[in-house]
Amino acid sequence: MYSSFRPGQVWLDTEGKRIQAHGGSIIVVNGTYYWYGENKEKTDGKNGIWHWGVRCYASKDLYNWKDKGIIIPPDLENENSSLNPKSCMDRPHIIYNEKTKKFVCWLKIMNDYNEQTETILVADNILGPYKKIKEGLKPLGMSAGDFDLAVGEDGKAYYYFERVHTETICADLTDDYTDVTGEYSEHFPRKHPPYVREATAHFMRNGKHYLLTSGTTGYLPNPSEIAIADTWHGPYKVLGNPHVGDKTQTSFHSQVSSVFKVPGKKDLYIACADRWLPNAMDKKYPIYEKMFNAIYSGEKFDFSLMGEEPVQNTSIADYVWLPIYFDGENVHIYWKDEWALDEFE
Repeated sequence: MYSSFRPGQVWLDTEGKRIQAHGGSIIVVNGTYYWYGENKEKTDGKNGIWHWGVRCYASKDLYNWKDKGIIIPPDLENENSSLNPKSCMDRPHIIYNEKTKKFVCWLKIMNDYNEQTETILVADNILGPYKKIKEGLKPLGMSAGDFDLAVGEDGKAYYYFERVHTETICADLTDDYTDVTGEYSEHFPRKHPPYVREATAHFMRNGKHYLLTSGTTGYLPNPSEIAIADTWHGPYKVLGNPHVGDKTQTSFHSQVSSVFKVPGKKDLYIACADRWLPNAMDKKYPIYEKMFNAIYSGEKFDFSLMGEEPVQNTSIADYVWLPIYFDGENVHIYWKDEWALDEFE
């Protein structure tokens, strides 16, 4: 039994197995926490398997998680399916629609480096079964990368995504949350990776909207960036890197996947992050070193080379959950070897 968070350490479920909920998020349903994400249990970096569906866990205390199984299974029969294990399915996000009484799940599918699409599924229960209703969706006709979904108090939903290697888009969702309306805004235009923002995590505090993002360097961690706005569509003001004292400039060797506001706590937000390559914290991958050298020297670089080794051993990826501290509107994340919920009001 756990009674605290231990960032970067191996986190086991109640059966003693590694938790497999990567690129994940937490949703609260009837007083129970559900943590879901990419199931990487079979992704050893050698067999070509990118995922084994979406797995979900349940908890009452945020420390101890019971495996509730694979809620969106891999498609083992259709090699062309977006849910086939060799398909690059990332970052599931599930939101609940009060009007339709449906849980709506969006999945990012990256089968081509420059052509990324979305698969949409719906279910009556958080644990499924989920029915695929859209596949190959290009929202707004754009190649859509890492993303987040958010629902306002009025029930209106929004979709924040990386327009691949270009900028961040905030798009309004349709009333059933299964598509975009066509209304959107553009943010953080950058010329190319690693400066283009991805892994967007949206949260709200005191009426302000925050976007926590990372740079685009694949599984290699990089400095995060926090931005703030008065409305869903901005404009957003960049506040800088929230990871205080991070001399490695790697966001403490992690990439934030979502931000969770803890119910019942006055002002506790958790930055939930993945440490994708725990065994490579002190190593430099030649492809990334080559990329950064080219960028800083002004040389031309073929960014498609970032897909040179598309499958890494992420079955042993760990989690880095850290509390967010606020100084007025500014956001700070400090490293902690261990921390607990009762440290906060």
